[in-house]
Amino acid sequence: MKRKGLDMRVAALVNDTVATLAGGRYWDQDVMAAVILGTGTNACYVECAEAIPKWQGDLPKSGNMIINMEWGNFWSSHLPMTEYDKAFDAESLNPGEQIFEKLISGMYLGEIVRRVLLRIAEEAALFGDTVPPNLALPFKLRTPDISAMHSDTSADFKVAGRILKDVLGIPHSSLSARKIVVELCRIVAERGARLAGAGVVGILKKIGRDNVNEAAGKKRSVVAMDGGLYEHYPLFREYLQNAVTELLGTKISESVVIDHSKDGSGIGAALLAASHSIYLEEQ
Repeated sequence: MKRKGLDMRVAALVNDTVATLAGGRYWDQDVMAAVILGTGTNACYVECAEAIPKWQGDLPKSGNMIINMEWGNFWSSHLPMTEYDKAFDAESLNPGEQIFEKLISGMYLGEIVRRVLLRIAEEAALFGDTVPPNLALPFKLRTPDISAMHSDTSADFKVAGRILKDVLGIPHSSLSARKIVVELCRIVAERGARLAGAGVVGILKKIGRDNVNEAAGKKRSVVAMDGGLYEHYPLFREYLQNAVTELLGTKISESVVIDHSKDGSGIGAALLAASHSIYLEEQ
């Protein structure tokens, strides 16, 4: 910045998830967690400082601390990884890492669908006797493409046909093939959304916001959500909400609000920078 002659300084450096929580908390004190669902994914939440084993020194005045989870790197043997997920992970630039992210984020959903379609095309001639060359190209099919095909409600799946033609170079596709493609998009998206929803419920359980007593007291638990995947994929949002309701139960889920915090990370970062500047001036 000095080389460019800019009269400015860095007051705070925060990641987008923490910034989204900060922005949401500024407007609503019931915001207890934030989740980014975009190209990548992450989550953070408000924890009681006394519950942090690694904490050293004086407790913060509020008694709380934000925990940045980096949940994209979560792994468990219970995650529903298929042979396609395992093959993709093995061929990725970071094998064995960011497993949860590879199952739920916008960077990867389209690629998983492409890999399954390639297998079907090779073994069951889904698109004819010849496998479309574009179908063999990694990341050729993007998540916005599967969102558009998944949302196609036309009788002949016209949108799916157009994307198959324009993106994958398949000029002619049968109605049955398009139905399979749309159903595959649904399966992959719903799996990702439900896993993300399970992650949200896991956070609520950790901070004790998943029980009947909390719900009976009408104590709201707001989760600030941001990211292009969540914003631009309506059915993904719907599946995520359904998963949270299913896992918590109808009564408890009534007190849980998943709020789209559009551009929350930018607003939150500005608020944190401003508050830190004021703090420095008071010292």
